[in-house]
Amino acid sequence: MTEAGKSNANVFQSEEKILHPISGMPILIINILLMILSVLITIYGIITLEAGQDMVLGTVLTILGFFYLLVKGPILFIGLKVLQPNEALVLTLFGKYYGTIKKEGFFFVHPFVSSVNPAAQTVSMSSAIMAAAKENKPPAPVLNKKISLKEITLNNEKQKVNDRLGNPIIIGVVVVWRVVNTAKAVFNVDNYLEYLSIQCDSALRDMVRIYPYDTPNENSEMSLRGSSLEVAERLKIELQKKVDVAGLEITEAKITHLSYAPEIAAVMLQRQQASAIVDARQMIVEGAVGTVEMALAKLNENDVVKLDEERKAAMVSNLLVVLCSNRDIQPIINSGSLY
Repeated sequence: MTEAGKSNANVFQSEEKILHPISGMPILIINILLMILSVLITIYGIITLEAGQDMVLGTVLTILGFFYLLVKGPILFIGLKVLQPNEALVLTLFGKYYGTIKKEGFFFVHPFVSSVNPAAQTVSMSSAIMAAAKENKPPAPVLNKKISLKEITLNNEKQKVNDRLGNPIIIGVVVVWRVVNTAKAVFNVDNYLEYLSIQCDSALRDMVRIYPYDTPNENSEMSLRGSSLEVAERLKIELQKKVDVAGLEITEAKITHLSYAPEIAAVMLQRQQASAIVDARQMIVEGAVGTVEMALAKLNENDVVKLDEERKAAMVSNLLVVLCSNRDIQPIINSGSLY
């Protein structure tokens, strides 16, 4: 196949052909009436043959009645389709894409079309396993060829990935998605559910390697912990690029779990505690120095007491000890002279 032929094939598979089939109720009523009529015709034909009145007419009526009862009537019933709201049905006719039904209702389509949904067994088996687990029975596979157009939540298992600094972390995300192009979802990928799950894991790993888990100064750069909303939004954009070929739309992506791996969690906790202690001490010292400066300024301003440099140094030392200490101070009253 030439390059032009390949591109045309891809375009054909990517284009979604929306069908507007006729209502199935008139076909159902007419078919039932015709089957009843065919029963009467068959009985009349058999009676005619047994009576020997008209062998040709009896044979023809019997064959026509049996043909409609056993062939034509059941085939017309096969063409009746029922769709619920937010469901779609992708149809093929003898291996070629026939079209997609996206509106809810009771319809009649070509009896020889077949429904296609590569992910049907995956969805039905997961539901069957959950139902069987409640009843303690082995799961029975139930195939559902309809494609859901509702928003679906994908919650993959937590992954162990190294961040930008090489620290192993455990991260989990939840992705909300829906099918927007049924032709792409069915024909461009083998199983769009598995494709989305694999691409989600891949995009998450690529995203985590770009950012560190945490930064000492949250305003310096983006991190997984400090900028989780921005990281999730970028993950959504990157994942959308990967699943466009499958006709899927990512509506939301959020980080649901973020922690260090167990082998380094204790060490990182000590590091965070040490960093918090240093930050707290720095704030205490800055506040104590400001308080001492204010005290000296007030004493000089109001001429409460005259202190030389040595007494000022002693006062500053005592105030800093009192303000910076992490224990309660026991005051000592000096009843004598400072000099």
